[in-house]
Amino acid sequence: MTKLQTYLFPIFLLLMLIAQSFFIVDETEKAVKLKFGEIVKSDFEPGLGFKIPFVHSVRKFDDRILTINNDADLFLTAEKKNLVVDFFVKWRILDAAKFYRATQGIERNGSDRLENIIKDSLKSEFVKLTVKEAVSADRTEIMQAMFGRVTDTAKELGVEVIDVRIVRLDLPDDVIGDAYERMRQERKRVATELRSEGEEQAKIIRAKAERERTVILSGAYRDAEIIRGEADALATDIYAKAFEKNREFYNFYRSLEAYRNSIGNGNDIMVLSPDSEFFEYLGDSEKD
Repeated sequence: MTKLQTYLFPIFLLLMLIAQSFFIVDETEKAVKLKFGEIVKSDFEPGLGFKIPFVHSVRKFDDRILTINNDADLFLTAEKKNLVVDFFVKWRILDAAKFYRATQGIERNGSDRLENIIKDSLKSEFVKLTVKEAVSADRTEIMQAMFGRVTDTAKELGVEVIDVRIVRLDLPDDVIGDAYERMRQERKRVATELRSEGEEQAKIIRAKAERERTVILSGAYRDAEIIRGEADALATDIYAKAFEKNREFYNFYRSLEAYRNSIGNGNDIMVLSPDSEFFEYLGDSEKD
């Protein structure tokens, strides 16, 4: 029994050494091999790997797409007002060696540093915008503006940023009232400007219409006076010709017109001498 134990112990140690000499890299993992804390290899393919027990150690990292869900944070705008922003980040480890050196191989350190990079980039974007611009802006444009900078910085950590999205962008309760009031005042100012411009345009249109009306009336009055003058001239000419043909009849006709226009019009009073020429054709017909 003692001999068996003597043989089993070395065999057990040998099996332990053999087991410690190999490691498996899964398809969902990246790995680095260390020699007393220094990286000696990091480009492992999925499968079986070899290491020297007690000399080498292996650190494995998740090779799948990871997610950072950021809790609500406050970001200052150009007006020094706070915005509440929630966002998430999709990322993965691209270079295991870089990631190990940057984070001491602790995944939480990598996600925290990446989250801080995203926050700094968002701060740089929101500080350029007013509250109104930030709330009404297209979130995709904000993301595109900071994505390139974030990607370059993230590569220094050995990670790849796949996507960054803003989930919620809102105002704190103490800012919402002020923001709405500013928006109302702005809309009121715009409405006043538009109303003033409309009134000015209305005055211009009315003045133009009045000017055109005056021109049209003046032209019509001129044309009427010309026609009236031509008619009077024609009538005068007719009267003159008629007068030349029969002076007595013309005088008689003109007297009748005068009687019609002056006698029997209400309570008018005429004071004339009985032997006035006006009554020439009202006298005794036997007189002639």
